[in-house]
Amino acid sequence: MHDFTSNPDINLNSGTPGTGVRPVLRAVASQASADGAGVRIQRVAGFQSADFSPFLMLDEIRSENPDDYIAGFPPHPHRGIETLTYMLSGEFEHQDHLGNRGAIREGGAQWMRAGRGIIHSEMPTQGEGGMHGFQLWINMAAKDKMNRADWRDIQTEEVVELALDERGSQARLIAGEWSVNGKQVNGPLMDAAAQAAVADIRIQAGAEITLPLPADHAVLVYIYRGGLATERGTVGRGNMLLYGAGEALQLRASEETADGTPQQSAGLLVLHGKPLNEPVVHYGPFVMNTREQIEQTLRDYNNGTLTDS
Repeated sequence: MHDFTSNPDINLNSGTPGTGVRPVLRAVASQASADGAGVRIQRVAGFQSADFSPFLMLDEIRSENPDDYIAGFPPHPHRGIETLTYMLSGEFEHQDHLGNRGAIREGGAQWMRAGRGIIHSEMPTQGEGGMHGFQLWINMAAKDKMNRADWRDIQTEEVVELALDERGSQARLIAGEWSVNGKQVNGPLMDAAAQAAVADIRIQAGAEITLPLPADHAVLVYIYRGGLATERGTVGRGNMLLYGAGEALQLRASEETADGTPQQSAGLLVLHGKPLNEPVVHYGPFVMNTREQIEQTLRDYNNGTLTDS
């Protein structure tokens, strides 16, 4: 099998758009980066890619060394986006200018709507297995970008867990609407922008699952463990797969990694949402629709009115 991780943007399958199973259009490899107070991350960014919309960026934090993450993300501003943080291990604590404060642990998630403006901090602590988690940026429609800020913790016991087959494959539904085993099931977070839906899907090696998804939604899959068997080979950990048009998503966990090592299961973040088809202008923590709006945002932040209602 051939691994596509060496190239950050490779065409995997032309497919037949709009019919049946969604084809894989391309794989985008995550890139090593740093953010906050020097937190080491792997990042997949798609600010200017229509294929990503309504999603903008996914960061993965994965380390057993506290020096890689313990400085965290001290107080900083946002406008025009929502974030969803999901933890596999470790713990994150959120505080913001509205007085909100809360922590999530292994298996939990945290949603934040910046809207017009929020100033918040996100500080990690080390769990027994180190730190492993994700932060997803979701774009907000132009008409909603100046709405009031909001925040919510989703503890691990709130996440909906469902068996996918008799081999132990499992879905953890975090946000949005899903169709699983012929039933409509909702994740605990239903307020995300652009009908964004997020699930943690774990598939046993060699098993294959099919998920019906809205035909008008974009679909992205980030591989955080193991590999997926695709039409042209195995795609391994640290890659985001972007899918074309269709009515269902078919996922098959490979029985071995790209280098031939046997694997037990694949771990995936599966995302779907309604594309916004609006211009995106991104500057640091701010995402708006025009350069003029970004300039106004910077003025608001500098004069202390970013968070004014």
